[in-house]
Amino acid sequence: MCDGGCKGGARGRPNMAPVYPKAASYPEYAQLVNRENAQVDRRLFVDEAIYQAELQQIFARSWLFLAHESQIPSPSDFVRTSMGEDDVIVVRQRDGSVKAFLNSCPHRGNRVCMVDAGTKARGFICNYHGWSFGIDGGLRGTDGKVYEKDQAFEKAQIGLTPVAQIDSYKGLIFGTFDPAAPSLLDFFGPFTFYLDIMLDNDEGGTEFIGGAIKSEIDCNWKFPAENFVGDILHAFWTHQSGAQAILGAGVDLGKRYDELAFQASVYGHGIETNLDKVGNTRTLGYPELVDYVYDLSEKASARLGDLRARAIGAISSCTVFPNFSFLPGQNTFRVWHPRGPGKIELVVWTLVNKNAPEHIKEAYRKGVMMTFSPGGVFEMDDGENWEYSTRVNQGFVTRQQPLHYALGLESTDLERELPGHIHKGSMNDANQRLFYTRWAEFMEHDNWTDLQNGDTAPPQKSVKAAE
Repeated sequence: MCDGGCKGGARGRPNMAPVYPKAASYPEYAQLVNRENAQVDRRLFVDEAIYQAELQQIFARSWLFLAHESQIPSPSDFVRTSMGEDDVIVVRQRDGSVKAFLNSCPHRGNRVCMVDAGTKARGFICNYHGWSFGIDGGLRGTDGKVYEKDQAFEKAQIGLTPVAQIDSYKGLIFGTFDPAAPSLLDFFGPFTFYLDIMLDNDEGGTEFIGGAIKSEIDCNWKFPAENFVGDILHAFWTHQSGAQAILGAGVDLGKRYDELAFQASVYGHGIETNLDKVGNTRTLGYPELVDYVYDLSEKASARLGDLRARAIGAISSCTVFPNFSFLPGQNTFRVWHPRGPGKIELVVWTLVNKNAPEHIKEAYRKGVMMTFSPGGVFEMDDGENWEYSTRVNQGFVTRQQPLHYALGLESTDLERELPGHIHKGSMNDANQRLFYTRWAEFMEHDNWTDLQNGDTAPPQKSVKAAE
């Protein structure tokens, strides 16, 4: 910087155009995922340098979940969320479109929005120096108009940094900081076939109800993400006591449905299901929800086909890479926000069909609170496992030992005409292997051409089957 004493005459003006970081390449990190031997290096879960690379390579480029349309139904409605560790405001514009901005004043960096959500916002004001911004992100004024009296001040060039791209899919709003990222639909690929199990099983669409539940867990973000992408096996041990309390019996993963069960993965997004119709729904403890799902499945078969209709309430779990997950049947949707290599902020919502009766919506809300909340009978079990899985890897000798991801190496299913990489059986490590393969692709590649044409890309036959 220089003041009036600088030599050389005219001085440059601040360039306040948005800066979107460029991706790099970290082949040394990509090699920590050993796909040939189905092993993952434990440093992925504790190393600070790897975590910082994740923020750059994954969270600054991926399409990340921001909000549901129902959270900001009217102009000037807004919610606060995170993209990686970046604080973001998502706001409905006066023309009905949605924009998102970094929640950071370009003057000294302070937050301009302190609350989690609101309606009818006229703008956002920084309480440090009084800089105010419209819901479109533009600078509207400064405290006492001091800056406006400065002839060198270029107000029109200053504003909140916008998220580069915003798009939505059937009620879910996503954003990416990467102007060069492919479209949201291309990022999903044919995985939308599986998202529609929850998002399009009824003509009225969906909504979030009951606000959000926030908590912190001392674990690496990838442990819960990989759990939801395909680990139903843990329920046999982890959730026995919870199942006993709610159902009066141990965990039943529907052995009689083994021939129907499968895992599917596209670009690291993954779902597992045993197609037992109501296995997840039963765990909420409300018989009326089971009846509702049976009835809904019958009606949805004409809309989705029999296979997807069977999955609406079945024992299933899903993760949209990198950190957005949900459980069909239990209707809990959540984001695992990274807060360092050993901590996450978990935000949970309940999704229901808009056309569902009010008593059904209320039963889902209560069921999610009872099962998958900080005090929920299942969430407490999971959180403890993820915390110890993270903490133990701090040991120097411990983290030299690779982790085993070799269940179902010979389970590829070439017969089913379904989108993505399909593997037989829901009790399998196949989706976890593909999740970490996708992680490695993001670490290695600095461009989307390579990212979209790697080992996690959908087989050509599957793309055709989804059309």
